[in-house]
Amino acid sequence: MSTLAVRSAALWRVPLLRHVVLGLVGLTVMLFVLGSLSPFRDAQLATMAYLAIAAGGLTVLTGFSGQLSLGHGAFLAVGAYTTAVLLEDGDPPFPLVGVMVAAVVVTVAVGAVVGIAAARLHGPYVAGATLALAVAVPSLARYLDGLGQEQGLHVRVPDVPTWFDDTVWMITGADVDPTSYVAYLGWTALVVTYVLLANLMRSRVGRTWRALSNDDVAAEIAGVRLGRARVLAFVVSTAAAGLAGSLMAMAVRVTSPSGFSVDLSVTLLSAIVLGGLGTLSGALIGSALLTFLPQAVTSWGTSAGLSDVRAAELAPVAYGLIMIAVVLLAPAGIVGSLRRVWWRRRGIA
Repeated sequence: MSTLAVRSAALWRVPLLRHVVLGLVGLTVMLFVLGSLSPFRDAQLATMAYLAIAAGGLTVLTGFSGQLSLGHGAFLAVGAYTTAVLLEDGDPPFPLVGVMVAAVVVTVAVGAVVGIAAARLHGPYVAGATLALAVAVPSLARYLDGLGQEQGLHVRVPDVPTWFDDTVWMITGADVDPTSYVAYLGWTALVVTYVLLANLMRSRVGRTWRALSNDDVAAEIAGVRLGRARVLAFVVSTAAAGLAGSLMAMAVRVTSPSGFSVDLSVTLLSAIVLGGLGTLSGALIGSALLTFLPQAVTSWGTSAGLSDVRAAELAPVAYGLIMIAVVLLAPAGIVGSLRRVWWRRRGIA
């Protein structure tokens, strides 16, 4: 093997460099994909982006640190409402990226408070506390005039910057409308978030979370400060949820309490279980199923002669059947089970 090949292989083993390269490849692919799709598909990909960001943060909390959260939708609501308030008049006080950062900061502040309280709880008590939060936050929004009460707040996404439209047109030959602009924002944020999370999971902090999840008593004996590790996992997870909520507000164009019910939290949890706990690729696959499966099943039902209403009712049934099949046949999730098969074939396990 040549010296250049040896050096390339050594560089590829560096997690940060590998993740950045994969992220840049993913961004390049999505740049051309989004430029060739219809507005409907762009909207679907924007939905997948914010769901994947939220699921990635939940993977850190549940898959790595072992804290079961049933209230992650509440943190998406905080990020979404922060964005909606700043964009309500269509003229934000600072650039759109600054609005997204503000949503993350506010959500992190809320998440830190909840994380400090949850750090004293264990097992199902954490799930119960976060479930109460998921019920309380949308209910609180119903009684605040500044948040639009039951009707919510309408969000008008600022116009597409001229420089961004010109750049995309020069590369792909396609114009950028507001829907595709949000999709570009979403996938850029998704790639950046996943690169950061992937490196964090490979770091000392990630190994600490792994130890905490496997055996907290042994981790404490080894010198791990359990409370600090749990709060940090909560903060990182809620930061991702705040970013996802900000993108969700811009993609849906409205924030209302009904959009952040307990169903959203349970759906996010089911996505990471379906894809594979503790893996970002599993969170991505689970989010893709949440995004594309309902429309595919509905289209199949309509073509089979069902009414639109009955065809739409097939989607949760199909998702439930897939979830049952994965739990029974692939308990480690889709990605986890594929990894086990790969390891067995290579004689690793």
